[in-house]
Amino acid sequence: MTDVTSDLATIARINAVPAILQVICETSGLRFAAVARVTDDSWTACAVLDNLGFGLKVGGELDVVSTLCHEIHNTRQTIVIDKASEDSVYCNHPTRRKYRFESYISVPVIRADGSFFGTICALDPKPARLKGTAIEPMMASFARLLSIQIESEESVQRTELALREERAMAEVREQFIAVLGHDLRNPLFAITAGAELLAQRLNDEKSRAIARHILTCGRRAAHLVRDVLDFARGRLGAGIPLNLQSCPDLAQALSHVASELQRVHPQRRILLDIGPIEGLRCDRERVTQLLSNLIANALEHGDPDGPVWVCANLQPDAFVLSVRNTGEPIAPHAMGQLFQPFTRQVSTAPQQGLGLGLYIANQIALAHGGSMEVSSSAEHGTLFSFRLPLTPTQANAS
Repeated sequence: MTDVTSDLATIARINAVPAILQVICETSGLRFAAVARVTDDSWTACAVLDNLGFGLKVGGELDVVSTLCHEIHNTRQTIVIDKASEDSVYCNHPTRRKYRFESYISVPVIRADGSFFGTICALDPKPARLKGTAIEPMMASFARLLSIQIESEESVQRTELALREERAMAEVREQFIAVLGHDLRNPLFAITAGAELLAQRLNDEKSRAIARHILTCGRRAAHLVRDVLDFARGRLGAGIPLNLQSCPDLAQALSHVASELQRVHPQRRILLDIGPIEGLRCDRERVTQLLSNLIANALEHGDPDGPVWVCANLQPDAFVLSVRNTGEPIAPHAMGQLFQPFTRQVSTAPQQGLGLGLYIANQIALAHGGSMEVSSSAEHGTLFSFRLPLTPTQANAS
């Protein structure tokens, strides 16, 4: 019965079925028409046009043995009757006596795979001329059309079901990543805190070097976990969470980020140009995270002998935070993919990270109501800019 219920729903979704039954009745003069799902042991109305008061509704069932559709199920041949009371085959047929029809036509509906679906049938207590007219080939055409529509609708349903299942699995995977990342943060914090304490207290230089290495690896792992968590939040629809407030110490926070990365890369030069940006309303931790990702990207992909410039200032209508590096320009075909997750710039050198840095920077910019911009050329280098429009109050204050 589950399959029959599914078939009922399939026919209900095919918009052409009511029009088909209407055309059959108007063309043949018969006042009852239906699409029936017929199996070995059931006859179920999938669609009905009843101008007779026959009383059969969609989902209604008849004793399959009492119908002529049972014979069509076995023979797969069309039955056409003009006047049953004078027909040598059907005049005394129990189906004719039970349902008291004179004119009757029923054509089989065969699925694309060759299996039997059911019939399109029509009948009337009054006789009608059906044999040798256009009614039979017309209904045969409707049966073929219905078969195609059933196959198409079922294909759409299978695709939608597969899509829903894939979305559900994707959500489970992303929830798993989020939970795993969240549970990793506490032990990583303990590792980095312990390594930092050891690096300060150990007297042996070799031991201090090991502790510093543990500290560096722990911070790197913590950074990866943070990226994974932010990615999972974005993919799950929650987006990057913000804590917006006035930030009087934003300049110091940005300088601190640059100095931390400078300590990690002592052989590189990071040059700062940070103007008066006090009072900007933003999420300080997220903006510093954005800057950290941009500087890390510049250090990784820029000229190893060239400096990295960091500039932050308030323009008349926007706060602009930019990072520029020299080196090979980004290929034009890659520009449109830079802010996609797991995207890496083409390089022969080993690359660290998951390819989420620029994606998360862009998500932070979007969460603030701002945008990320990028330009790259051999002459001017590569410039990434976070642009945050100022509110009228902020613009007037600046």
